Amino acid sequence: MLDQQTVERLAQRLDEAERSKSLIPAFTREHPDLTIEDAYAIQRAWTRLQLSRGRVVKGHKIGLTSKAMQNAVGISEPDYGVLFADMFYPDASPIPFDRFHAPRIEVELAFVLKAPLKGPDCTLFDVLNATDYVTPALEILETRMHRVDPETKAPRKVMDTISDNAANAALVVGGRPIRPLDADLRWIGALLFRNGQIEETGIAAGVLNHPATGVAWLANRLAAQGEHLDTGEVVLAGSFTRPVDIARGDTFHADYGRFGSVSCQFV
Repeated sequence: MLDQQTVERLAQRLDEAERSKSLIPAFTREHPDLTIEDAYAIQRAWTRLQLSRGRVVKGHKIGLTSKAMQNAVGISEPDYGVLFADMFYPDASPIPFDRFHAPRIEVELAFVLKAPLKGPDCTLFDVLNATDYVTPALEILETRMHRVDPETKAPRKVMDTISDNAANAALVVGGRPIRPLDADLRWIGALLFRNGQIEETGIAAGVLNHPATGVAWLANRLAAQGEHLDTGEVVLAGSFTRPVDIARGDTFHADYGRFGSVSCQFV
């Protein structure tokens, strides 16, 4: 495990990269033995820095929810990060492209909680009972680290991504609110269009067989830190499409059929 001084130093480097919109080397280059728990410690230290500047936690995101992605990075569980209130954009928003360095976008479902969720024995059914509604959402991914090291050409590792707040930067929430028992959430599908051309398709069962499974996992994972998901939190349950690169001027539209749509433009 990293000592606390090193954890705080690495969190400060992330903070500086975030504010300057620059990229730093992956932490595993300097610390090849970095563990997942080290990575979450760095993420929590970075979160404390954000809170000290007045940012407000509004939810959490879950990533690496597909087996293909987990196998690709060599882990057996998802990861998670924090959503701040200033990351949220309403449907059809113009989003300043200059806010980001190298953004990408994914298609997801967002769970809005009407009751707390606490581990360690949280189940899918607990999640459904605690959810006020589910809605379509787009997650905007960002990195504060090089995805591929410019010198060694080595890709970043999952510990780097976790340290980097699970690579999240913003989200757009829209579509039709869905009561969690009014539809089989597994079969909600979406078509993602960029500038009128289809880029990706996916179905929510790609998220751990049921998107609520990831929310239950998160509640149980947070319990180990003495934390829980609170009433009113928004939880991004995980993407069921690959991430798509974003360029200035791009318009994205995700069509969820009878469950509505969500869109944004990068200006």
